[in-house]
Amino acid sequence: MRSASISRRTAETDVTVSINLDGSGRASVATGVGFLDHMLELFARHGLFDLDVAVTGDLHVDAHHTTEDAGIALGQAVAQALGDKAGIGRYADIHLPMDEALTRVAVDISGRPFLVFRTTFKAEKIGSFDTELVREWFQAFAMNAGITLHVETLYGDNAHHVAESCFKGLARALRQAVAVDPREQGRVPSTKGSL
Repeated sequence: MRSASISRRTAETDVTVSINLDGSGRASVATGVGFLDHMLELFARHGLFDLDVAVTGDLHVDAHHTTEDAGIALGQAVAQALGDKAGIGRYADIHLPMDEALTRVAVDISGRPFLVFRTTFKAEKIGSFDTELVREWFQAFAMNAGITLHVETLYGDNAHHVAESCFKGLARALRQAVAVDPREQGRVPSTKGSL
């Protein structure tokens, strides 16, 4: 079973994350940030990952550290669960519509972390959640998962829909990229022999 658990404690947050890449989409998420909980729950559901996330953070300051550290820990858990990456598809991309919004997400489980994030929000907040934190979460996740990740919203007006299309797009693309391809016969999908 491709699963991992990560605990991360700093002066700002206490984070525990567990993921099973071969799950059914079950999620138990409690970060203290309602919108982030919603995004992580749909990430699990659309990726078919079983996910447990618990965060105690310095929300009296704002949601920045909680959001970023949840991304760090989840990225580390995904990297650990992938192990040597033998047999995976490695690459995937998807166009994800969410009502009027359309986002393109492309993933390479490369071991070379990089993020291109071309998404803007017409509102500064979704409820009490700062929309600039969406990029912070994606940055933390990509760097710690060791993936190359491109996210571009082609169009969209509603900030909630734009954010949701990004998270759902990542879930669907990652689901394909981590899937085991039987034709690989357990080989690492690289001419170098390792990722």
